[in-house]
Amino acid sequence: MILTDSWLDRRPEPPPRMAREEWALRCQLADCYNLFYYLGWTEAIFNHVTMRVPGPEHHFLLNPFGLTYEEVTPENLVKVDLTGEIVSPSAYPINIAGYIIHGAIHAAREDARCVMHVHTTAGVAVASKDAGLSHDNFYGAQLAGHVGYHDFEGVATETDERPRLVAALGDKDVLILRNHGLLVVGRDIPRTFRLLWTLERACEVQLAAGSIAGPNRTLSDEVLRRTAMTHAKFEATDKIAELQFAAMVRRMRRETPDPRPWTNR
Repeated sequence: MILTDSWLDRRPEPPPRMAREEWALRCQLADCYNLFYYLGWTEAIFNHVTMRVPGPEHHFLLNPFGLTYEEVTPENLVKVDLTGEIVSPSAYPINIAGYIIHGAIHAAREDARCVMHVHTTAGVAVASKDAGLSHDNFYGAQLAGHVGYHDFEGVATETDERPRLVAALGDKDVLILRNHGLLVVGRDIPRTFRLLWTLERACEVQLAAGSIAGPNRTLSDEVLRRTAMTHAKFEATDKIAELQFAAMVRRMRRETPDPRPWTNR
């Protein structure tokens, strides 16, 4: 059993008329939003982490528009359908960009149950470079051959961009939104979080290496191929993602032990 100190530990029983599986996902997703705040992966009230709810309807959960990430709780997450309609009672609206970007991917990729999109400084900086993500460091090497690119078309509020966005992602799990930010997909929250963490570390190291005088060392295609294969096998056969996510949630709760007073009800 993986030890946690999460919303689910604090409130193990779901509200009336809510399935336990959805409640568990809501608790884990709220943990994830809170963890993004703790790590500084936030953009005021913008950006999204979405998680599909089990069932044939392709409903997914996303953050209530107007709240910052430390204010997200299991109860106030908003459930929407693929048309962007809110399908369960909510006191909050949604940001249309969450429907445009995330809804398109949830509709196109059955395996993309979780989608994370951020505008971290390191991520936007790398996305703004013509060469894109470097694979010549420990973290970037793990992602070699698994990164797609989508050209900037302006603020994502138009549905006609969606087919091009989906095509750029293809069957990959990492998408660099050029001049914009980072996007990753996965089958669950811990694995998607770990993928984004690896991508963000690659961007941070790339920025740091670029600030040091002198040429960067490059890795051979063979080394990149073997590193990416090893990474993929490791992620597929080990519980490293669950362990890392739970450990980072515990650390966050130790250092910020009390929920905001208005959420502690």
